[in-house]
Amino acid sequence: MPAYFRRLDATRFAATDAVQGAWNTDEQHIAPALGLLTHALERDRHERQSSPLTMSRISFDILGTLPIDTIDVTTRVIRAGRTIELAEATLHHAGRPASIARAWFAQNHDTAAIAGTNLPGLLAADTMQAWSPSHIWPGRFVTTVDVRRNEVEPGRAQFWMRPRFPLLEGETISPTARMLGLVDIANGITPRVAPAEAYFPNVDLDVHLFRAPESVWIGFDTTVSFGPGGHGLTHSLLHDEHGPIGALLQALTVRPRSTT
Repeated sequence: MPAYFRRLDATRFAATDAVQGAWNTDEQHIAPALGLLTHALERDRHERQSSPLTMSRISFDILGTLPIDTIDVTTRVIRAGRTIELAEATLHHAGRPASIARAWFAQNHDTAAIAGTNLPGLLAADTMQAWSPSHIWPGRFVTTVDVRRNEVEPGRAQFWMRPRFPLLEGETISPTARMLGLVDIANGITPRVAPAEAYFPNVDLDVHLFRAPESVWIGFDTTVSFGPGGHGLTHSLLHDEHGPIGALLQALTVRPRSTT
């Protein structure tokens, strides 16, 4: 089966055409690259120490676009520790940084007796209609994702998604890295306006998790908001097939096409 990336050596990866973007088909969709950064952080932490720390938050700053080409990923520890740790991964192309990820890892404790959430649930994927993002978006990446969607109105929807391709050829990927190689697409599943009317790419992506995902299908309860001054926000509550697991925020830069 094709994958989004192939490893070339310890830090270099070749992007395949499965990452072809939606805003520009000559560029990568950033979603798989964010999953790759997550995988690099998890792999680096595992290789450095065996203590069972789990990723609880990760933030990505998207610094620029990426051609469908070879990329480099480097990691460093910002705050080492046995109970909490902050680490950073940077994705480069031709020496230029294109995205930076910072992740908090925290020690596991048995809190099963007090676990719970008041976040609302989500209808199962098999109760929603199949929907293809390629109805409104170009590029190959959006064709590699299965989507089941209930849209209330433009900018408000509940949906489930799963990738049909592995993130990285020949390597085991955690459910968290697999999910984070997908979630950036949330911004385009229920747009407030058609892409032909305005640009609304996200400049960052922040995910907070109180539980790691346990299923391939990831559910989203998503609201997209535009302000009057060119700024926007996509907010999603994240679910797996067992219930809510966390939240996703994407800051948008909104630009009407008529003024570009």
